Amino acid sequence: MTPLSARLIAVVAATAVGGDCLRAPAGALTRDATRSAVVRMEQGSLMRAAATAAVVFTLSAATPLPSQADGDTEKFKFPPIDRTKKNRCVFLSSAIGQANAARDSLYDLRECTMDGKAAEGFDISGALLAQGSFQKTNFKEAQLSKVYGPDANFDGADFTDGVVDRAFFKGSSFKGALFVNTVLTSTSFEDANLEDTDFTGAYLGQFDSRRLCKNPNLKGTNPKTQQDTRESAGCA
Repeated sequence: MTPLSARLIAVVAATAVGGDCLRAPAGALTRDATRSAVVRMEQGSLMRAAATAAVVFTLSAATPLPSQADGDTEKFKFPPIDRTKKNRCVFLSSAIGQANAARDSLYDLRECTMDGKAAEGFDISGALLAQGSFQKTNFKEAQLSKVYGPDANFDGADFTDGVVDRAFFKGSSFKGALFVNTVLTSTSFEDANLEDTDFTGAYLGQFDSRRLCKNPNLKGTNPKTQQDTRESAGCA
């Protein structure tokens, strides 16, 4: 008998003796009846726990969060954009997010126009950047871990010395962008426009580098640094 069963037997016995539902003198509840009651209670608890776990698992599997992204996570389900929220399109540095992209609320910059804005040194990990415009935005030394930015425009943006880790940029444009000395681990640039982008000194894993070199838009010369795009990315 488990310690939990022993405690439950004591509770059931005490309830049976003193409760109104079983009007029997002390000792009238047999050991077999007590054990049967305990088994039913434990089975009911297990069934409720299993049902709860199933619901939690289903919700988490169907609706992954930015903090669960790995750079290849494509299917997310987010609430509609709250267009009534004042000052929604503002860069805010996270005080708790850092590399895990954890935030106390959804950081939604979807469809925002942030051209030429400054986020230098900011931690905007976990931000939703989908379909936003960030042309010539200053992301120097910024932390962009697990950001979700498909179909966004980052033309001419500067990510120098930043950390762009496990980010998702499918279909986005980075024409003329700077990733000089930038950490780009497990970041997806599938179908992205990387023409004239400079990757000089960027940290790329071997697998990340192979995927990047297969991008047909990895070509040209950066107009600011005059670096050849494919050469800067280490692609032959």
